[in-house]
Amino acid sequence: MDLFMQAAIEQARLGLAQGGIPIGSVIVHDGRIIGRGHNRRVQKGSAILHGEMDAFENAGRQPAGIYHESVLYTTLSPCAMCSGAILLYGIRQIVIGENQTFMGEEALLRSRGVQVDVLQDADCIHMMRTFIEASPELWNEDIGVEDSDHPL
Repeated sequence: MDLFMQAAIEQARLGLAQGGIPIGSVIVHDGRIIGRGHNRRVQKGSAILHGEMDAFENAGRQPAGIYHESVLYTTLSPCAMCSGAILLYGIRQIVIGENQTFMGEEALLRSRGVQVDVLQDADCIHMMRTFIEASPELWNEDIGVEDSDHPL
């Protein structure tokens, strides 16, 4: 497995161990991780700290062009909010662990020229399915759904 996707999975596991939602992300520039993050909505009482948003926050301000030259790795297909940040900062490639448990805004990203690679990683799928089964209310809150009968 790719070392960078493994780092994103480690972030997801860290979030789960902290009582949060197991989604992790890393931002890689020139073969080096410049930002790591995991979903910390529960831990921080945050409305916006999804894994990708946390990775951007931890990467911080970067010189012009750095984000354009970076690759974002995330364990789960990015939602509308995270996809907006990907577009805003000009990330040109993302690698997604899986999109079976949640399909984010991949079509939008592709339509805007972002290269989207989906791995369908068994660890990512298992981690999310297990979490969703154990905590459906928390999951629905995270994706902005009142209940599972009303997906976005």
